Order: sequence, then C-alpha cells, then structure tokens
Amino acid sequence: MKSLRRHHCFVALGVLGACAAEPSAPPVPSEHDSALAVAAPEPIAPLPEAEDFDVPLAKLGEELFSSTILSEDGQISCATCHLASAGMADGRALPWAPQRPAMQTNATTLYNVRYFSKLGWTGRFSDLAQHLNGLIESPKLMATSWQPLLARLRADPGWTQRISSQFSSGVTVENVRTALVEYERSLITPDAPFDRWLLGDRDALSEEAQHGYGLFKSYGCVSCHQGVSVGANLFQRLGVMRDYFAGRVLLEADLGRYNVTHDEQDRYVFRVPSLRNVALTAPYLHDGSATTLAAVVQVMADAQLGIHLDELETAAIIAFLVSLTGQYRGQAL
Repeated sequence: MKSLRRHHCFVALGVLGACAAEPSAPPVPSEHDSALAVAAPEPIAPLPEAEDFDVPLAKLGEELFSSTILSEDGQISCATCHLASAGMADGRALPWAPQRPAMQTNATTLYNVRYFSKLGWTGRFSDLAQHLNGLIESPKLMATSWQPLLARLRADPGWTQRISSQFSSGVTVENVRTALVEYERSLITPDAPFDRWLLGDRDALSEEAQHGYGLFKSYGCVSCHQGVSVGANLFQRLGVMRDYFAGRVLLEADLGRYNVTHDEQDRYVFRVPSLRNVALTAPYLHDGSATTLAAVVQVMADAQLGIHLDELETAAIIAFLVSLTGQYRGQAL
C-alpha cells in the first residue's frame, strides 16, 4: 500500500485526518482548460464552462439511467438514488430500495463525477465503467448481471431501436455501458458564483462568502478539498482530534476503506467527497448522520480540528459552501 501523507485538515461534509496521497495532487480535468491557468494561485480551480461529450449518446445514457429495466425486478433505476432535485444524490440518510438488503452508506452526488479520481466512499472503484459494473451486480441495487440485462433490452423493440441508432453493433454490454458512462460524464455544473469569482468577477461572491473561504483556507480545509472538484481526490481518516466512533455500535460500513484493503491504516478512512453543489446534497457523512451544513461543519471542526467554531464563523463557511452551487445545462441548480 502507498504510504499515507499525514496532516490535520478540515474536511467539511466528509472525513478528514490522515491524508492518503492517492493521487498526491488534484487531477487536471482537461489539458485545454484555460480557466485553470487563470486561477492557478488558488488551491481550488473553476470548472470548465464546457467539456467534450457525445450529446446523442449521452441522451441515450440518460434514458437508460432513468429506466427501471436496468434492475432485475424492474423496481428501481439509477435515478432512484441520484435525483436532480437532490443534487444527484437522494436526499435521505441512507438509500432504500424495495425488497433489497439495507444499505449502510449515504448516496453521493454524480454531478462532476468525471473529475473524481476514485468512486464510492471507500474508493473501491477506479473509474465510471468499473463503478457501473458494481452497481449492476450489487444485490442492494440492480441485483442483476449484464447478460440478463441485455436479454431484457433485446426483448424490447424500443430499446433495441434506440441503442442500434447509436451503435451499429446493437445491444451489447460495451455499448450499454458506454452510453451510461457518457451521460455521467456530461453531468458538469460550471458557473458557480465561486467559479465566477475565481475568474475575476469580484462581485460574484459576498463579503461573508469571501470571509468563509478565507477561514476554509486558514483552517487547512483546502489541503483535502482542492482542485476542480473541491475534493474527491484523497482519502481521509474520520476522527483526528477525538474518536468519532466512540460510544457507537460500529457497522461494517464504518470501517471505511479497510473493507477494501484490509490494512489497519485504512480503518475509518474514507474518500473525501466533492463539495461542488454540497448545499443541495444533505444529509452528510458516510452514514448520513449530519442533517444540515451547520451540523456537519461543527462536527468536522470538533472531530478533525479540535476547535469550536462560533456562529459567525460557521455562517461564513456555509456561505462559501453555498457559493459552490453551479449550473446544469445553463440553468441554476
């Protein structure tokens, strides 16, 4: 296992502590992204205004994403746990699906997922295709496998026609997966007030939000939440200044990345979430136990920094976090 880069850092809405350098620097979303060069002095980079993706293919992927045909029993779709109205999360502490085992981790946003270096709270998945395979096969989610899924699609003339219109080879695992991934790659939310401020619009950010960003940097939050995703590129331990799990009945999910690596250093370590559009994705933490931005900011200050934020500091940091809410397809979220 790669060595852990250790420092204290305030990961609002996620977990923090010992920072595992996987990777050690935030990922660069695009070589042609001139906006990154403009904002180079800041630890957070603005999202590109646009990214290359195949629009008709992404549309097909969106239709598949929203269809219950992906699940074995036809009861849920990908959109069941990733709602546009909830920031492409699901607005619940833990996802729930009928006639399936209970889930133990909060559903995370899919907005801007193309920029994430790892997927899932434990970073179990390295890319979108691998992540999709896991969701299709999970008994807690789609509870199926690719071959019966293909059979259902091929038996439906409408789906056969739609998929064949994009792929001459018709309904195949690779084609269905490619369409779904292309839709997920299209889920970018640029033009947040904070992005506009980074790019030179000094009026885009309130004084309170600017103060909150200053606190966010001075407390070291940006050592974990940086880059174009404002996170999603490091692993962190939950509980630096106090044992976050003390007095709790531990669930398997609380062990975090340990469930993937079985390395004791990874016990209670989780992937840092992206803070893009975070004001829309309550509740927070891996178990959804923090119901508001104020609650999770205070929890993280206590558990990770060992400090107490006063009401004005908390409000300022929240104002900064709200300024990370972007636009999707030209419409404010």
